[in-house]
Amino acid sequence: MKLSTERILTTHTGSLPRPQGMLDLLLQQQRGELDDGSELHGSVREAVAEAVRRQVDCGLDVINDGEMGRVDYTVFVKDLLTGFEGESMAPIGAAGDAEFPELGELLRPFASPFQVRPACVGPVEWKDWPSFQRDLDNLAATNARERSEEVFMTSPSPGQIARFLHNDYYQDEEEYLYALGDVMRRAYEAIVDAGFLLQLDCPDLALSRSTVFSHLSLEEFRDVIRTHVAALNHAVSSIPANRMRMHVCWSSTMGPHHTDVPLRDIVDIILQAKPMAFSFPAANPRHGHEWKIWQDIKPPEGKVVIPGMIDSTTNFVEHPEYVAERIVRYAGVVGRENMLVGADCGFGTFAGRLQVDSKIVWMKLASLVEGARLASEELWP
Repeated sequence: MKLSTERILTTHTGSLPRPQGMLDLLLQQQRGELDDGSELHGSVREAVAEAVRRQVDCGLDVINDGEMGRVDYTVFVKDLLTGFEGESMAPIGAAGDAEFPELGELLRPFASPFQVRPACVGPVEWKDWPSFQRDLDNLAATNARERSEEVFMTSPSPGQIARFLHNDYYQDEEEYLYALGDVMRRAYEAIVDAGFLLQLDCPDLALSRSTVFSHLSLEEFRDVIRTHVAALNHAVSSIPANRMRMHVCWSSTMGPHHTDVPLRDIVDIILQAKPMAFSFPAANPRHGHEWKIWQDIKPPEGKVVIPGMIDSTTNFVEHPEYVAERIVRYAGVVGRENMLVGADCGFGTFAGRLQVDSKIVWMKLASLVEGARLASEELWP
């Protein structure tokens, strides 16, 4: 993993806006209306190539495939693995409809058309490895042409899969987590073997406090995520820490976020996870103040933080000077060499859900890059 030794390096969280033509084909596939997947596969290849090209042109240092061709960052595994049928009925969203019906109605047009979230009703095994291999090949082929310095690929953690695709088969939640980890290990290792950084998506370590586990006390929730981190570490035990990063968040939704668990209450457990880098929201109005916790909490030796410096839910384009101020402030508490900067969360978390105008997404990322340049001039005078 490249570090900010001469300037502040930039990246993002993973998902990027998808082209409409590819989305239409993806929706047809999910409905079982495509007899032949070749047209969709070709469209995904083109979308990956365009996403990579735009990231390189934008000046981002650590890039990915934009998660093109996936319905979302977690539930796509239902099509790759056995054992998933029916529907997961437990609450998995952020606070909205029940407490704030007006907000729920306002946000309804932003819902993704891909809402199928089955439950685990049988043993979890691989059934469609070629589809996953195709994702690896698409990114490798595109990067060979663009030659970015460093590339990552996302994959959900065992705890995150369990949060969306609930267990109706395994004896208990811990057995389910470890079964998921043992199966997903093959994907995690393949990403690294392909020469990419593995980003583990772990919203379960924060967001689920106010959704799936809202009935628990804080200490009980901390016990839950300790188990999630242990299962994650088990799944990536063979992968060097410096070939991995992880993303934790409180959802990418436009909402009040007033029930978000404070980062201070969970960060000690998160930092026990093996990945070298820890990505998290730090720009939005609910969590922008949490830079201060790093005055008291120092990351373990060798750990790197990737705070979000642009909000992924608003169409405001952050001014580069404002981004630079945030970066310099963070560098003052964690050290310039111990951080990269990114976005709070993904801009295309769920295919078909558009919260930020696609053109504005690229303007925001350009502002991130320019802000990092300005901050670097100040931090490396």
